[in-house]
Amino acid sequence: MEQKKTKKVFNDPFINILPQLDLHGETADISRVLVKNFIDENYLLGKEKVVIIHGKGTGVLKKVVHETLKESNHVSKYSTDITNDGITIVTLKPLVKNL
Repeated sequence: MEQKKTKKVFNDPFINILPQLDLHGETADISRVLVKNFIDENYLLGKEKVVIIHGKGTGVLKKVVHETLKESNHVSKYSTDITNDGITIVTLKPLVKNL
């Protein structure tokens, strides 16, 4: 299975117009469900990139987000934003349309 890398990348100048999920105040279990649903919905909508805001805090939500992204078949790659490590930018695989 292909390993997904989480190295830092340069800041995306269009980050503010990408679909976003803010997990501030959520528990780890709820965050896992929200991230999975968010990724699935945006994949079906044909989105190329999305942003997940997990905050800095203790790092629990960031860990849950990255574990969930690693398990998703719709995620091409993901990385923590270089200017804000409380944000993860996710690149989704292209939508496969059955004819």
